[in-house]
Amino acid sequence: MMFDIDKEMLPRDELEALQLKRLQNLCERLYANVPYYRQAFDECGVKPGDVRSLKDLARLPFTEKQHLRSGYPFGMFAVPRETIVRLHASSGTTGRATVVGYTKRDVHNWGELMARCLCAAGLGPADFIHNAYGYGLFTGGLGVHYGVEHLGATVIPMSGGSSKRQVQLMRDFGATGITCTPSYAMYLHEVGMDEGIDIRDLPLRVGVFGAEPWTEEMRQEIETKLGIDALNIYGLSEVMGPGVAQECLEAKCGMHIFEDHFLPEIIDPATGRPLPPGETGELVITTLTKEGIPLLRYRTRDITTLDYTPCICGRTHVRMGRIIGRSDDMLIIRGVNVYPQQIEAILVQEEGIAPHYEIEVSRLENLDHMEVRVEITEGMFASDEVRVMLEYERRLQKAIKDFLNITVKVRLVQPRSLQRSEGKAQRVFDRRNES
Repeated sequence: MMFDIDKEMLPRDELEALQLKRLQNLCERLYANVPYYRQAFDECGVKPGDVRSLKDLARLPFTEKQHLRSGYPFGMFAVPRETIVRLHASSGTTGRATVVGYTKRDVHNWGELMARCLCAAGLGPADFIHNAYGYGLFTGGLGVHYGVEHLGATVIPMSGGSSKRQVQLMRDFGATGITCTPSYAMYLHEVGMDEGIDIRDLPLRVGVFGAEPWTEEMRQEIETKLGIDALNIYGLSEVMGPGVAQECLEAKCGMHIFEDHFLPEIIDPATGRPLPPGETGELVITTLTKEGIPLLRYRTRDITTLDYTPCICGRTHVRMGRIIGRSDDMLIIRGVNVYPQQIEAILVQEEGIAPHYEIEVSRLENLDHMEVRVEITEGMFASDEVRVMLEYERRLQKAIKDFLNITVKVRLVQPRSLQRSEGKAQRVFDRRNES
């Protein structure tokens, strides 16, 4: 299904012509209205009028999160503040919050893009959609909320927390779709089983999951335990929120970036050099239609690929692969680049292992040490055989070393002993710089 078939199936040549027109307009707006961009253009020796083709994008300056924080709170806005109808902001846990402003048109476009996402996931006006993303300054809850309403479906605005009640209302209201983080979906399954509610017996059939990286193996785990189709969605607060890209139900093979609104690139994170289609690198996004706080070549730090080959669903927009990690969250262990998702993919293949884990990195005697703590299932815990546990640990350690070529310590822990999150799950604890 498609929400806007004319835009989502736009021929590539027409799509690129639209992108160029909107890019040229964007550069004019940024240069005229945002001091940072005017200075950055001048430092690059480029004027907006120099942009004559999409290839000229590589000549333009990058935008990074530090620029948004330096302009806190409203220094990156491209319109008068009286035209801003909504503010969202990041948590600011690693520094100043990044503030995002939306005009009335921005909010409308956001709702339409989220409606495209939900439609691509197989949801429609007849559906009841249980929205367990957090509301408030976080973009997830309200972004999905307006998308459901644009779609014409019924939204159940649960937000996060009250997990027992969430499962009960999923049953009582007959929810057919759910939106939340993938780790929270797994937690709702656990809570449901405790309450005597097997989500597989409910009308629920589709889950749209994002806000944290997850693996194909975790998708299979969710689909098996919840009895649904699990689809991947992508977005980030600085660019808009959820709704930048969405996996289609037909292919389940990459998320379509809505290129009439977002112009994507893949670059080498070390050099900033653009990479050709199919190569793995850092995703860079230019917002083509945003009015409140438009961004030029925003470095997302997310590591992925772009696939321009035709999709069986008929959409012509490029597909981005799963996020395999972040260029700033990547762990370097004894000279080896390690992404947490690589370890997750190994763990969830093992029977008797629950999809809940933590990675702790420390430094002992000037050497990096990594420990992976992973929960075992109730059935395996009941066996309580030390020999079995040790064998599992050895097997997982070998699998990780064979794949990553580093030695790690694996420690199996009791079911439900690791911290649960109702939002983004914290998986990695890097203690190397702690005193």
